[in-house]
Amino acid sequence: MTDDAVVPGPVEAAAAPSDVGDPVARPGDDRALLLSVLAVATAGLVYELVSATMASYLLGDSVTQWSLVIGVYMSAMGLGSWLSKWIERDLHGRFVAIQLGIAWVGGFSATALFLGFAHLATVRPLLFGLLAAVGTMVGLEIPLLLRILQRGASLKDVVARVLAFDYIGSLAASMLFPLLLLPHLGLVRTALLFGLVNATVALWFLHTFRGQIAAWGRRHAMTWICGAGLGGAFFLAPSIEEFGETQLYDAPVVFSKRTPYQRLTLTRWRDDLRLFIDGNLQFSSVDEHRYHEALVHPVLAIAPPRPDGLRLLALGGGDGLALREALSDPRVASIDLVDLDPGMTELFAAHPVLVELNRHAFDDPRVTVHNADAMQWLAEHRDADAPRFDVAIVDLPDPNDFSLGKLYTRAFYRLLAGRLADDGVFVVQSTSPYLAPQAFWCIVRTLEASELSAVPYHVHVPSFGDWGFVLAAKGRVVPPTTLAPGPPRRFLTDAMLPGLFVFPADQAPPDVGINQLNEQLLVHYYESDLRSPGRRG
Repeated sequence: MTDDAVVPGPVEAAAAPSDVGDPVARPGDDRALLLSVLAVATAGLVYELVSATMASYLLGDSVTQWSLVIGVYMSAMGLGSWLSKWIERDLHGRFVAIQLGIAWVGGFSATALFLGFAHLATVRPLLFGLLAAVGTMVGLEIPLLLRILQRGASLKDVVARVLAFDYIGSLAASMLFPLLLLPHLGLVRTALLFGLVNATVALWFLHTFRGQIAAWGRRHAMTWICGAGLGGAFFLAPSIEEFGETQLYDAPVVFSKRTPYQRLTLTRWRDDLRLFIDGNLQFSSVDEHRYHEALVHPVLAIAPPRPDGLRLLALGGGDGLALREALSDPRVASIDLVDLDPGMTELFAAHPVLVELNRHAFDDPRVTVHNADAMQWLAEHRDADAPRFDVAIVDLPDPNDFSLGKLYTRAFYRLLAGRLADDGVFVVQSTSPYLAPQAFWCIVRTLEASELSAVPYHVHVPSFGDWGFVLAAKGRVVPPTTLAPGPPRRFLTDAMLPGLFVFPADQAPPDVGINQLNEQLLVHYYESDLRSPGRRG
């Protein structure tokens, strides 16, 4: 075989013994083939986005996971493109087989990762195995379509048209995934839907090029079986997700919802109601009062005197539990709550059990909710005429990825300080000084590097262990010795306060750097701490 025969057109492919029929396409077939390019390109990128998103949800550290997923997937596509040169016969039939393979493996990829996370010691081998398989098959698609389309047309025209539609498909996927697919379908259904897209392309090929496909009957039956399996799974996806979640948690799942930003899951066992965000525990109703009293009341105890009442800013805390504690202080005149996810604040403002837990905090006329990114909101409200806050409560999730890590940077704290009155004070939830000591003390050092006074303290919360916070201000911070007037607290007392600011000898501060926006050491410290022997995240 000559070099020219390495990339045969359909005429050459049809001449092979396994091919039958007239290879000449009907009018309009080229347009339909180009639409197939658009469909398979969109599906191919969607599988990559689904895998990367699943990896960041399940494994944390989104930048690392996205980078690894993209690298492995692109490499696998390169391997598939290289392997395509060995396919010399039955191009249409092989293309159908590849579509079915992608439909099956890619379509069920999110389901496999979701269930695998519940049962496997680590989901990484499964993740990268799926990426390698799907990427290799996706890499085979375009070279085969190029050869199928090359029916006497110039190579440059074929390449130009195919690549143009390929890139348009990628653009479509990148826009549809975050704006429509993920918020409304979720990861499992999105993957299954595009598995059906690949199966539909295979079915169209079978009917359009019937005379050029070997073993047509077998492949036709397999296509319908594949489509039926994907379609059935698509409609059963809520049950699949519910089953997967029951395997992830120790208690029955009573509520689960995918928002555009995260997955919210509530479990309940007897009197213990727990909230998980993307599988990470946020609170237990049995002891959350310890955490929220320790977060809110020490900073209110050192709040500056205001005849007209205190103006508070809460960053995070969309569950309303910190609001509950703050609103119990009669000096509080108003609270602006900034939380990214409207799904979170709406849930905790409406769910009967949850509003009882936060004492209808969102119904209080003193509360104003802003659904926005905390850093962006601060940046947009830093003009000189914007009112200043007396107290800020920073109740953000742990810095387990870079999108959260930016909210613990020196740049963020300087923005926050700019929104405070000159004598204003604030508190930051700061992870566990025992489980994540490097991360905890990095937050303290970063606050100090922001030209702020910082005083760390900690408290024992049974669901989490030893948990840390930091009081901070532009001026000197003096740890409180008495709580502010108000209703009795369930946990905190005046006698307890001094002990919160004492750290034992085995929790001495390690030598750590500061968290800056351009490098975010904090995320690396956090990941390193949780990988340390004897510690659990």
